[in-house]
Amino acid sequence: MSSVDVKPTNNRKPAGKADAPNEPFKRALASCTRALARHPELEITYSADKPSLVTSPEGVKARLPEPARKPNPREAAIVRGLADSFALRLACHNDAIHRRLAPQSPPARALFDAVEQARVEAIGSRRMQGVASNIAAMLDDRYHRSPFAEARTREEAPLEDAVAMLARQRLTGLEPPRGAARLVELWRPFIEDKAGADLDQLSDALLDQRAYGRLVRKLLSSLGIANESDTDAEESEDEADDKTPPEDADEAEGEGEDQQAQDSMQREAADDTADDAEEGAIDTVEAPSSELEDEGEAGDAEEAAESRPPQPAAAEKRGPDYKAFTTRFDEIVDADELCDPDELQRLREYLDKQLQNLHSVVARLANRLQRRLMAQQSRSWEFDLEEGVLDSARLARVIIDSQTPLSFKMEKDMAFRDTAVTLLIDNSGSMRGRPITVAATCADILARTLERCGVKVEILGFTTRAWKGGQSREAWLQAGKPANPGRLNDLRHLVYKAADAPWRRARKNLGLMMREGLLKENIDGEALDWAHQRLLGRSEQRKILMMISDGAPVDDSTLSVNPGNYLERHLRYVIEEIETRSPVELIAIGIGHDVTRYYKRAVTIVDAEELGGAMTEKLAELFDENAEPPEPVRPARPRRGRKAA
Repeated sequence: MSSVDVKPTNNRKPAGKADAPNEPFKRALASCTRALARHPELEITYSADKPSLVTSPEGVKARLPEPARKPNPREAAIVRGLADSFALRLACHNDAIHRRLAPQSPPARALFDAVEQARVEAIGSRRMQGVASNIAAMLDDRYHRSPFAEARTREEAPLEDAVAMLARQRLTGLEPPRGAARLVELWRPFIEDKAGADLDQLSDALLDQRAYGRLVRKLLSSLGIANESDTDAEESEDEADDKTPPEDADEAEGEGEDQQAQDSMQREAADDTADDAEEGAIDTVEAPSSELEDEGEAGDAEEAAESRPPQPAAAEKRGPDYKAFTTRFDEIVDADELCDPDELQRLREYLDKQLQNLHSVVARLANRLQRRLMAQQSRSWEFDLEEGVLDSARLARVIIDSQTPLSFKMEKDMAFRDTAVTLLIDNSGSMRGRPITVAATCADILARTLERCGVKVEILGFTTRAWKGGQSREAWLQAGKPANPGRLNDLRHLVYKAADAPWRRARKNLGLMMREGLLKENIDGEALDWAHQRLLGRSEQRKILMMISDGAPVDDSTLSVNPGNYLERHLRYVIEEIETRSPVELIAIGIGHDVTRYYKRAVTIVDAEELGGAMTEKLAELFDENAEPPEPVRPARPRRGRKAA
């Protein structure tokens, strides 16, 4: 018998697509985060969107930045720091206690939240050296990229961040990150003088959130930023507190209190889903490779916007009761007046460098918009008229039949040739980083595109001259703090490009949005009314106003001494006036914020990268909807009868 060679069989399945180089890192990071949070069901995703931690009845979700394919040690530490911060928030923080102790006024609430976050991060930093190193890298990166690293005055440096860094130093013994050193030194003398003793007591209550929160409320009073409503007695809290067992050292290590805190959060979420989702959200930074957004100011804007439920329009007071305490310090300024030409050129070059990749994407969208507009702009004619331009193409008929009358033609009027578009861009601190960079580039490219199509474009911006009140607030203080003073900040309205200015002359001005310290508070109602009045003064028959914003109006100095919906109510009134009584067509684009509750014609985008597409599509829709000219075209006269050839 002859032997037959039999090849050995391979029972292994064919290898699939190889994992990306960063997949092992992402899996390990997710496992460590769940373990540190004591939350095995924690859902962790990686995305280029802003990192967040959201608690809802469906569960807890954490979104972390997408790490680089091969992250270097510093990049890895930054992502780990964000994950550790989220995990410690879940393990050592009780939302129910936090809500009961949190003050009502926005400035005090922002500081209260920041110091509580410093507490949960300090617990992990004191127990685990690796966690301390990761969080330090994350904080250093955050402040290094923020404008506070170069702050020159206290108005440019938020108080809550300085207090949080000093509290962290007291709790852990670690120096503030290098990026936050300037911010801390600006405020340190004031804080140490007013509340140094209160900061020293925080470490004694590190493991007891309730006691810690009461000490922070005392700290707020020492700093003079707590309203009377924030310093009311807390007897009503004691009964509710009995239902929640106190924290102790074992709980800090995640043994007993963790599950109770999670259960409490879920029960609270079932009672008020929307509120808990925002309370559980910790918005930090965008991807490590992107521009960094100011966490404190972004949190202020989102919290102030979402924590106040929208009021029914019929139940609201009308807008005329809105006022400004003084308008002496307001300004309307051309962008090129705020810095010298050399700096403006440098800022423009910086903007171009930051958006080399995005520029091509938005340019393609703009070209698509131009093609759609130019398709409507193609010359269109009416034929067989008794007057107009002689139609030479039909002269053959006259030669064939001498009784055939001459035929004339006339070009039709274009629907959008006589049009003006205003882009109003929110220049608030929460737009800092990627959103304002993308907005500047989109406005730049759309201005150039619409100019080619014969459409006038104006680019405006709005912010304030100071953080938390400027000279207007000082005037109010000197006047003895009269009640209900109205708006208490100095407006700064910017003209980046006038409607009649050619794009090539205004191009550099958009670089001003990249300037450190420009972006502060946002008072949308007055800015929208200002842009609307400018547009009404134009001679064009058709007027379009596009608002680009990332949240509701927020100005701490105004909201701290007026009703909580003071600015929002005025914004609603201005929007209603424009939408119902004005010939101006109003559109709104919300960046990461639902603006459809304010505007009838609006769209919300999750990522700033979508802004270019949203702007071009909305403009294209407008022109498509109004293909007919705003004024009736000249009617054609009836043609004379013709004999058959």
